[in-house]
Amino acid sequence: MQGLEGTDADERLQDVLREGITAEDLPAVFPLLRGRSLLRAFSALFHGSETQVVLRLLVLRTLGARAHAPEWTPAEIRDQLAFVEPVKLETVVQRLKEHELLTWDNETLRYRVSPLGRKALAAVSTLLEFERDDEDGLGYITAQLAAGQAVGRISADELGHLLSRLSELKEDFDRAVLSGSEHRIRRAAQRLDAVWTWVEKGTEVVSAIADSEDIDPATHRLAQAVGRAQSSLLRQAGVFQRELNKIDQHRVHLGRTGLSSSDLVAWLRSLTPDALAQHADEAAQLPVQPPFLLDQIALDVAEYELLERERAAAENTALPDAESNPTTHDLPIDEEDLSPLLTWHGELAALTQPMELSDALRGDDYALSAYRLSLLGLVGDPESSALQGPTADLARLPLKLEIEPRLIDPGLALIALVSAGRLHPRKEKTTDA
Repeated sequence: MQGLEGTDADERLQDVLREGITAEDLPAVFPLLRGRSLLRAFSALFHGSETQVVLRLLVLRTLGARAHAPEWTPAEIRDQLAFVEPVKLETVVQRLKEHELLTWDNETLRYRVSPLGRKALAAVSTLLEFERDDEDGLGYITAQLAAGQAVGRISADELGHLLSRLSELKEDFDRAVLSGSEHRIRRAAQRLDAVWTWVEKGTEVVSAIADSEDIDPATHRLAQAVGRAQSSLLRQAGVFQRELNKIDQHRVHLGRTGLSSSDLVAWLRSLTPDALAQHADEAAQLPVQPPFLLDQIALDVAEYELLERERAAAENTALPDAESNPTTHDLPIDEEDLSPLLTWHGELAALTQPMELSDALRGDDYALSAYRLSLLGLVGDPESSALQGPTADLARLPLKLEIEPRLIDPGLALIALVSAGRLHPRKEKTTDA
């Protein structure tokens, strides 16, 4: 372990970095280099096999546990740890001494735990203390933060660890709720109950930190984020209860036995894999009972498999061959009957004297009279006269329509009254030569 000191340690650390990068220039590495002596102490304690680590911690904790007489002679160490093989014990004591976890006083010829060893012991003792009932690690982190706040040494790293752990717990709880599994929700609720005390204590500590005026803005924002995460976690109990209530509404009760589907699931979870396999073997030997089959659904499935699938397979879905588009000459066109219009045009063109409107509308039936009345509006119309066709010829006749503001009985079939009026032939204008 002596090789970790001085230039050799820098050279070995430099070997893992890219060319042109110095370890001292990295902000994340600088705190580790500054605490190199503490890292060496932990390396001396935890390097090697688990048995070696346990033996070193046992010796160091034994020597540090005697508060009334902290100094130890070699004989007292051998007597106190008489259950340890002497050679192994001497090796461990010398290792702790070489790495400055123990100090040797030449005047009193006694060992004592060094300040560095006391730090290591305090850290390990705190970890072991919280290991009993702090599976989620929230208690240890909260305790470290509370201790720092009590002595005025607030660490942004501790706040960051607490925020990360709270976020991880919140994500685990949200996933349990989304799963819809009663077992997972109840387990998540038990975890929340286990960390509830630490969350409440952490809320008090973080509130005191946020109210402090001696912290920098970045640490203050981090404390506020921790406070929001704690509040969200405290509200999670209500979320669990609502989800459990929803599950309880859909729980199936097994007859009058008083048992529910949740009880059945809990019982199955309590069985060992071998017991579950035995129940599965017995179930596989039983035939499927017809009441469990839905005959209507089975009939629909059978009909599709036996009829519809075969019919779909035999159906010809190929596209027909391409054909040329038909021309307009091939399309049937009904010719329009213009004989009523042409006959009436001839009668009006032969007018030389005024004709009463009732006489102009007279026809064989109501349809013909109505047809002639609809065409009277075109007589003398300039826009209609500019067109081509029989209706345009009617509009160009030299006639003038006169309508009077009164109604008369025309004496026509199915027509009771019609406006009085007449058609006047227009006199053509002549010019003198």
